[in-house]
Amino acid sequence: MKITGCHLESSGDVLTAAGIMSHIKTGGVFQVEVRKQVTSTNTVLREMAEKGAPEGFVLVAEEQLAGKGRMGRSFYSPGRHGVYFSLLLRPGLKAGETTLITSAAAVAVARAVEDVIGVRVGIKWVNDLFLNDKKVCGILTEATFGMENGLVETAILGIGVNITAPEEGFPGELGDVATALVEDGGGEHEECGCNCKSGQDRQGSNCGIDGVRRRLIAATLDEFWRFYQNLPAREFLDEYRERSIVLGCDIYVLSGGGQRPAHALAIDDSCKLVVRFESGETATLDSGEVSVRF
Repeated sequence: MKITGCHLESSGDVLTAAGIMSHIKTGGVFQVEVRKQVTSTNTVLREMAEKGAPEGFVLVAEEQLAGKGRMGRSFYSPGRHGVYFSLLLRPGLKAGETTLITSAAAVAVARAVEDVIGVRVGIKWVNDLFLNDKKVCGILTEATFGMENGLVETAILGIGVNITAPEEGFPGELGDVATALVEDGGGEHEECGCNCKSGQDRQGSNCGIDGVRRRLIAATLDEFWRFYQNLPAREFLDEYRERSIVLGCDIYVLSGGGQRPAHALAIDDSCKLVVRFESGETATLDSGEVSVRF
């Protein structure tokens, strides 16, 4: 489902740490800092982690000048049109288990989007959320490992969600592959999915783009932390599979500048993608990029 004709007004209540914290239900875990502009929340938070920032520190940016995506790509991050934030984790996981963080985050964001905005999104392995065959969210986990034990010392979980499209549209090739959760084009206020009633003041704390962004960040953090507290239990895995837009589909596996046709057979218990190539060979992918063949 895609909400159309929705209008999210600017409430004048800017995105603030206190505003986000007021919606977080998980107590004693998160510390939030909001900055107007950064290069990349992942990059800046990694620097903060090296200086001793605690697990649960959340860096939110109104705008990113060099937002980071997977495989060296950029993530377009214009001000006031989305949420861009990173969470610092110190998980002590084995190297091969970092995919669990990304996969749990994908389900957490999907749940938060559905709860706050009323839109159901699908998951494209391993880290993207899709709506109507276009990308609305990217997730990037960057880890550092201990020299002696090889365990994950820190993990920076970065999340970017397109809530409304820029007035001028998404630039360049992004216009063909990216979309937003809400089409901003007028219409009845109660259609916006922000749980307001039409008689309420539109300047209220839950209304407008700022209210939606605050609650979406808070809901994502709450949902993710429930999974993160016991990642080995993989409580998110059934839903991750159920929301998958690649399982059972013909896909291309992209690598080395080329693409290889395959069929997506399964997502295993480590969140790796099991595929069968046209030659009959099967493989289990723990990283890389796939696209659905239409």
